[in-house]
Amino acid sequence: MKYPEIKNFIDGKFTSSEGKKLDVTCPLNGEVISNVPLSTITDLDKAITAAKKAFPLWSGLTSKKRAEVLFSYRAILKKNLNELAEIIHYENGKNISDATAEVEKSIELTEFACSVPQIISGDIMKVSEGVTCRTEYTPLGVVASITPFNFPNMVPHWTIPNAIALGNCMILKPSEVVPVTAVRIAEMLKEAGLPDGVFNIVNGGKEIVEAICDHPDIKAISFVGSTDVAKIVYKRSTSNLKRSLTLGSAKNHLIVLSDANPDLSATDITASFTGTAGQRCMAASVLIAVGKTDHILEKIIINSRKIKPGLNLGPIISKKAREKIINYINKAENAGATILLDGRKTEIDSSADKAGFYLGPTILDYTNAKTPIPLEEVFGPVMEIIRVDTLDEAINIQKRSRYGNASSVFTQSGGVAEEVAKKVNVGMVGINIGVPVPREPFSFGGWNDSKFGVGDITGKSSIEFWTQLKKITGKWSKQEKQDWMS
Repeated sequence: MKYPEIKNFIDGKFTSSEGKKLDVTCPLNGEVISNVPLSTITDLDKAITAAKKAFPLWSGLTSKKRAEVLFSYRAILKKNLNELAEIIHYENGKNISDATAEVEKSIELTEFACSVPQIISGDIMKVSEGVTCRTEYTPLGVVASITPFNFPNMVPHWTIPNAIALGNCMILKPSEVVPVTAVRIAEMLKEAGLPDGVFNIVNGGKEIVEAICDHPDIKAISFVGSTDVAKIVYKRSTSNLKRSLTLGSAKNHLIVLSDANPDLSATDITASFTGTAGQRCMAASVLIAVGKTDHILEKIIINSRKIKPGLNLGPIISKKAREKIINYINKAENAGATILLDGRKTEIDSSADKAGFYLGPTILDYTNAKTPIPLEEVFGPVMEIIRVDTLDEAINIQKRSRYGNASSVFTQSGGVAEEVAKKVNVGMVGINIGVPVPREPFSFGGWNDSKFGVGDITGKSSIEFWTQLKKITGKWSKQEKQDWMS
């Protein structure tokens, strides 16, 4: 196997589990590259015991001292960028450029955590003669993060740096499909000087997720995955009186108008629906073309033909996932959608292993379809086109979606752009940007069935999720009573 057997990381050491083993398959060629344990509740208990033991010392350090570890960790991330991108390439299937961009985003997320001491300085005010009030952000204790397959490096960095910078101890449950990256994260955090027990990994599947939701010593849980599972995790964890923030699926609508810059729009829209093989919650899913936009749609198709599986487009994560997407395309065709570009018939580039789980870019035109576009997320390099006459029609179509992750508009009109930004029912909006991911310190998070819980998972908004606010009122010198607050 390409990588050693995956083990849990508990109290600063890699430890074996008595649980069953699951093969880790490379989507590039279908080969088994490692195996991962389906850990037991006993494994989780050990990790939580280690985290509880480490918490007093770690939380007792100043935030500046904790940030020093993250400064070192950032340097180690940069030093190992190419190696980390290669791991992502083999276990997730992303091409090297997409994998490199993912690690670069992880570095940016870590940089924000390094700035936490300046952000959580708290407030202080003299509220009466001789009386002051001040606030302090205090950590929760042991927290957990459950992460998906599509971003094995970046999504863990949505939570790990901020949570530990704020003084918490973390249990990570990575996707059992892509566990190799998490091993390197643990090794690099240890190299950076993070004390044993502050960061732990417990691998596994459904049983461990349920145990994390139920365990009384875990105070907060973040989750990223499908909406169906996000709802289950949110309901189960909050029913156990935990904080919970769970991110789910998306069906992102992009609106293009006739006045949009053709080259910019075509380039960004193509990259949005094909990047990471469409396996991201920020991917373009539905393109609403307003008015006479054929000149732009033609450029999108031309650009999409240049995206070749095995050359500049990675595979789908698994054979099962690929079959699900193909079935989706088949249903669309049977419903009357016109296939403008058919990824099912794309030949694999000669440099790629034909045993990989590849699928080419697919563009479906629903103009003459018997049925409306399905509501579910495709999670592949598939984009559906709807043609409308007015901007109001386009906005109303977006607002009917059950999801609310992201939406973008392509236009040269500032007024139109602002109208769309104001009216679409999503948490993240792009103007002439196909993937409107906010950059730090702005936070990532959608609305509606794309997110459950209060706040966002990154940026300044995440600080309140990982801490609780302590308010301290003090009086040290005897004063004449001035008012009711004295």
